[in-house]
Amino acid sequence: MRTLTYAAAIREAFAQLLEADPRVFVIGQGLWSPWYVGQSMTGLDVEFGRERILDSPVAENATTGAAVGAALAGMRPIVVHPRMDFMLLAVDPIVNQAANWSYMFAGKVPAPVVIRGIINRGGEQAAQHSQALQAMFMHVPGLKIVMPSTPYDAKGLLIAAVNDGNPVLYIDDRWLYEAAGPVPEEMYQVPIGSGVVRRPGTDLTVVASSYVAAQAVEAARTLEARGFDPEVIDLRSIKPWDRELVFASIRKTSRLLVVDGAWKTCGVAAEIAAAAAEHVFEHLSAPVARLTLPDAPAPMSRPLERAYYIHAPRIVEAVEHLMASRRPQRALVLS
Repeated sequence: MRTLTYAAAIREAFAQLLEADPRVFVIGQGLWSPWYVGQSMTGLDVEFGRERILDSPVAENATTGAAVGAALAGMRPIVVHPRMDFMLLAVDPIVNQAANWSYMFAGKVPAPVVIRGIINRGGEQAAQHSQALQAMFMHVPGLKIVMPSTPYDAKGLLIAAVNDGNPVLYIDDRWLYEAAGPVPEEMYQVPIGSGVVRRPGTDLTVVASSYVAAQAVEAARTLEARGFDPEVIDLRSIKPWDRELVFASIRKTSRLLVVDGAWKTCGVAAEIAAAAAEHVFEHLSAPVARLTLPDAPAPMSRPLERAYYIHAPRIVEAVEHLMASRRPQRALVLS
C-alpha cells in the first residue's frame, strides 16, 4: 500500500467524492488558493471546475446557510471553514437548522451536509486563530463529529461523512498535515462512531483523538521503554464515541487518562470521564485523570505556546503520575 500525507489523503478523498457523485460540491474560503487549506485541496478547482469548487466571500454564516439549503434540496455539499474559530459565525445554520431539520420533519427531510472545520495551532497565531471548539458542537443533538488522526482515517472518515446522510462535522488539525501513513487507492469508509486501539496494553487506558492521539502513540513508545504498558485508544469520532471500546479497556486496565487538545471545563475529556465514572466506576483503581489545555486563551508568545499545548512528554508525565495514584478507600467509622 502506498504512503500519503494526511493533507494528500484529504485531497484524494475530495477528488474521489467529486468524481463519484455529481451531487457533491465544495464551498468555502480560499479554496482556489494553493496554500490556504494546507495543500489539502490543491488543484481541485482546475480538475473539477469552479462551479463545483466555490471560493466564497468571507461570509461564514451565509456560506454555511447556502450549503445547508443545498443539502435540503438533495445535494451533498461540503462547506470548508479554514479556521474553526470563525465557524462560530455559522452557529445558527449548523445548530438551529442542520442539526434539527431531520428531527423536526420526522426523518423525511435529511440535511446531508458536511462541515469541515480546520484547527490551527501554534505559530504565534494567538487566541482568535488557535481554538479547538469541538466540545461546543459535541453538546448539540443531531450532529455527528469526527476527528481523524491518521492519513488513513482522514480519507476514510471524510468519505463516510459525505455518505452518512446526516450533518457531520469533520474536524482536522493542521499539525497533522505532514504526517504520513498507508492509504488505499480505492474509496473506502471508516465507520463513524468506531474507535480503534492504536496500542494494546494492560497498565492503563489512554483515550485521545486528532493530534493528541498521535502524540499519545508517540508517548507510549517512551512509556514502554520505562516499563509501562499503556493501551492507547484513538476515538476517531467524538459524537458518537465508542463507549464500549473504552469501557472494555477500563475493565482490563483499571485506570483511565483522557487527553484532549482543547479546554478542560465542560470538554470532551469531561464527558468521557463522567461516563466512565457512571458506568465502570467499580473497575477503577485510581481517579480518572484528564490532560487538556488550560482554561485560558491561546498565547502568542512561542515559549508560552510550548507550555500551553500538549505534546508527548506531557502525556508521559501524566501517565506516570496516574500509575502512582490509588483510589482512596472509604474510612471505617466505628460507633
